[in-house]
Amino acid sequence: MAARRRHVAAGAGAPAPAAGEWAAVTAGGGAAWALSPVEEVGTKQELMRRTGLPPRDLRALDPALSSASSCRPSAITGRDRAVVVNLDRARAVITASEVLVPSPRDPAVAPLVRELRARLALAASPTPAPSPSPPQHGMAVGMDGSISPSPASRGGEEAAGNGKDGEALGGGDKALPFEFRALEVCLEFACKSLEHETCTLEKEAYPALDELSSKVSTLNLERVRQIKSRLVAISGKVQKVRDELEHLLDDDMDMAALHLTEKLAYQSSRFDIDKEASELEDHSSECSSRDEEGVEGGGGGDGDDETIAGGGSFSPNTDELEILLESYFVQIDGTLNSLSTLREYVEDTEDYINMMLDEKQNQLLQMGILLSTGTLVSSCAIAVTGVFGINVHISLYDSPASSAAFPCAAAGIVAGSLALYLAALLCYKRAGILQ
Repeated sequence: MAARRRHVAAGAGAPAPAAGEWAAVTAGGGAAWALSPVEEVGTKQELMRRTGLPPRDLRALDPALSSASSCRPSAITGRDRAVVVNLDRARAVITASEVLVPSPRDPAVAPLVRELRARLALAASPTPAPSPSPPQHGMAVGMDGSISPSPASRGGEEAAGNGKDGEALGGGDKALPFEFRALEVCLEFACKSLEHETCTLEKEAYPALDELSSKVSTLNLERVRQIKSRLVAISGKVQKVRDELEHLLDDDMDMAALHLTEKLAYQSSRFDIDKEASELEDHSSECSSRDEEGVEGGGGGDGDDETIAGGGSFSPNTDELEILLESYFVQIDGTLNSLSTLREYVEDTEDYINMMLDEKQNQLLQMGILLSTGTLVSSCAIAVTGVFGINVHISLYDSPASSAAFPCAAAGIVAGSLALYLAALLCYKRAGILQ
């Protein structure tokens, strides 16, 4: 009991596993990060209040489940205040102003944290303004130094049908929202890690398969078996990521849920509209108490305000997010095609090995037929010799020793055996048993 108490006390005094460590990357970059790169999250309740996520999303990102990553489905889920990214090694909670990455001290997760710091800090740093140049004909200089078409020239362009191209060129310099930049880093990290695993597997697989094709041995078969197991595991992870991206591209509602910045702006505007509507309602109720004739008019205006406040829904423009997802969908689809090519090469090698083994087996069967036929013919010759060895008086025994009767009898037995053996081989050839 004393030993057990000491053991329990030692376990209580031991440091807890770093399952509550989260790295927080803000939109401002890494100024505070240089001092405290890892932020301790005390309980899941605090993280839930911070991100507004349900417990099931936090359980999906639990580092304790990293050993069962092959069984965990890949998902990019949009919630009210955050986006949950769970793509193989890229696991993070993205809000409108920060990114929370679990278990940042893990060597497999540390590159993602460094990439988030570098990319988000680079995007947050102000870019130097270009030197102003004199505007060309039909161009106007804006307040920020950018050159844009003048109203007259813009009207001419719209009349000529080039207004859409002007919008595309003007929107090319538009910065992506914070959540999209963080999501792009997570997608790039997941795609690059899977592509790196695929390239490493290809470098090991093709020489091993070629060696197995030239020499079938137990060692080569074991190497190919391990390679095939890794191929199945990586293909499953790549397929999950590809299916999730395809699902997002096919569902506009899911893509709309990822627009956190626009969602917050929309909710703020709706709050202002509701506040104005409530003020108008209070004002109309005061007016109706003063004047009974204005009750009907106040009621009609109240209904219009309710229609304005309650009408409409959040439907952002998903073109930018769709382009972002399509680019990484093409990349992960290329990785999946490489794995499919490798799988076909493995299957072709297996078919070739099976054909080689079948050929060897056929050769062994033919050799068995030849040996069995030779044994049968030898048995016949031995049976004839046994008949001559019976103690029965025949005229052959009466011949003198100097005569050639005995050698002729022996030669006849051997010749008859050979003739019988050749006849059996000829019959096998005609029947197609032997090649």
